[in-house]
Amino acid sequence: MKEMSAKEARANLSSLLKRVEEGGEVVLLRRGKRIARLVPAEIKQGRLPTLKEFRASIRVKGESLSMGVIKGREKERF
Repeated sequence: MKEMSAKEARANLSSLLKRVEEGGEVVLLRRGKRIARLVPAEIKQGRLPTLKEFRASIRVKGESLSMGVIKGREKERF
């Protein structure tokens, strides 16, 4: 991560943008204090699963909730 003053950043804006575009980060300073951080706008991530794929990946252990409710009702009746 590179740090530079706002004045330097103004003078080298195109090179800063290129660095950020390539995945780098730049911290801008004003009077020695951090005031901003330039980061890439978008980080490419893998595809998110569809709802169908997500549901298929979840395995319920034990008895289902509906079966537990049915059994509980039967016990209370008799």
